[in-house]
Amino acid sequence: GIALTLWNVLGGGHIRSDEEEERRRQTGEKGRTALSGWERTPNEKKMCDALSVVAKEVGTEHVQAVAIAYTMHKAPFVFPIVGGRKVEHLQANIEALSVRLSEKQIQYLDGILPFDKGFPNNVIGEYGTYPFLLTSYATYDLQPLLPPVLPSVD
Repeated sequence: GIALTLWNVLGGGHIRSDEEEERRRQTGEKGRTALSGWERTPNEKKMCDALSVVAKEVGTEHVQAVAIAYTMHKAPFVFPIVGGRKVEHLQANIEALSVRLSEKQIQYLDGILPFDKGFPNNVIGEYGTYPFLLTSYATYDLQPLLPPVLPSVD
């Protein structure tokens, strides 16, 4: 298998609840703004609203924990790179290790926004299919998909 190290899982700090965004407006805290503004785009807000729904279902107040857990539920051997500027950021990151999502919750989050897999996946195709150009040069042995490594439930 192959391990994935994901960068920018929390969208550069844009994955947050409406309450967190309002608190930032009131206090003037902007966070990191070197690469973009601190306010969320409409699509980021839409995804954060969905993450908030799932957060309530799994019993956490941190949408960041759900976002990190979601990425870890998508494939085996996923290791997201996360950062933070505050202790509460670290706490939400750690909490993600104990969040277990149902298949229904994963499908719900998958359906919020369209996902562009980008290159090379848009050339290679879906799992189990091989485009003509690849099969004309090589033979492929399809390997079974492994399930993600999920948190244990105590």
